[in-house]
Amino acid sequence: MATLVSAAGNGVALVALPWIVLDLTGSAADVGLVAAATAVPLVLSAFVAGTIVDRFGRRRTAVVSDVLSGITIAAIPLAALADVLSLWLLVALAAAGAAFDPAGVTARETMLPAAAQSARLRRERVNGIHEAVFGVAFLVGPALGGLLIAFVGAEATLWATALGFALAAAVSLLIRLPRVERPIEEGPRPIWRDGLDGLSFVWRDRTLRALTILFAVLVGAWVPIEGVILPVYFQAQDAPEKLGIVLMAMSVGGIAGALAYGAVGHRVARRTAVLVGLFGTAVPVVGMAFLPHFWMLVMLGAATGFLYGPINPIANVVLQELAPPHLLGRAIGVVTSLAYAAGPVGFLVVGPLIEVAGLRSTFLALALVLVGVALTAPLVRSLHGLDAPIPPRS
Repeated sequence: MATLVSAAGNGVALVALPWIVLDLTGSAADVGLVAAATAVPLVLSAFVAGTIVDRFGRRRTAVVSDVLSGITIAAIPLAALADVLSLWLLVALAAAGAAFDPAGVTARETMLPAAAQSARLRRERVNGIHEAVFGVAFLVGPALGGLLIAFVGAEATLWATALGFALAAAVSLLIRLPRVERPIEEGPRPIWRDGLDGLSFVWRDRTLRALTILFAVLVGAWVPIEGVILPVYFQAQDAPEKLGIVLMAMSVGGIAGALAYGAVGHRVARRTAVLVGLFGTAVPVVGMAFLPHFWMLVMLGAATGFLYGPINPIANVVLQELAPPHLLGRAIGVVTSLAYAAGPVGFLVVGPLIEVAGLRSTFLALALVLVGVALTAPLVRSLHGLDAPIPPRS
């Protein structure tokens, strides 16, 4: 439930923030600028988020992260009410909010092995359900965001995001699982040293390194489609409800894909599932890049969401199996934060590129990046480690 309401709030913001920027300046480059402003704190949080989780406990970290995120996002409609909201204030608040998100996501993901053990379920199923919950959130969030923009305006829409974070913090306080609150005792050390331990662990493991790099490139091309390309396209038509429907279709596909993997994933080779997912994600996006009729765009969005669906659960399961308990938070924090950072970097490139090359050409360029990832992945020998036996732990 905490993941659902927190991610739904982020789904609302995914629609509302680009709309606010376009209302303020009318510039696609500025949309990219605001999104890219989140890159620096996200990269820095790669060295901090997992360490905070491991040191201070998972539930406590989730609660504090959601409270701080909610306060930051609430500052945007408050600034609009005070008539002081500007592009640069929006950049500052977006960057501040980004600094808190990875710790909350990491904290909740590190609870999944304990949840699987408590419920006596396979990790594939638990992670599939977890990613499906994200899909439900991004089904409800963008659709709600589009409707709220039409009725109350983009700035006021962000109150829904702030409420989502408040509810997530309240729900996290109720979580009762073994070992989710007990901090890892390693003695006094600088936080940056612990962060480097997580980064070093991920980088030394060839499978995790390859998966992280591929995942970052995939996210860097995928997220700007949702966060810049589609908002710019539908804002020009003054159709926020259509933006919400397309994002909703992508989320419905993602929910179905994640649940399908949760049900049968233990019977399918993980490398095969990843390769099929990468190809299946890329091909419909190529069709979307030609900006066909609206309902064709909706169907292609659902298809690409479905085939993207298993990728996150597989990455989660592999991390949970390969990382020892005392490094799990740091390892997940590193992978999550680098993936989060890849999206804003993509925004920084995509916004100006739209103004230079046009929307359709930029969309096609992103689709070709996804095709390139899909064609490269079968050649990466390290991905065979996705199906290797779990190494013994000392």
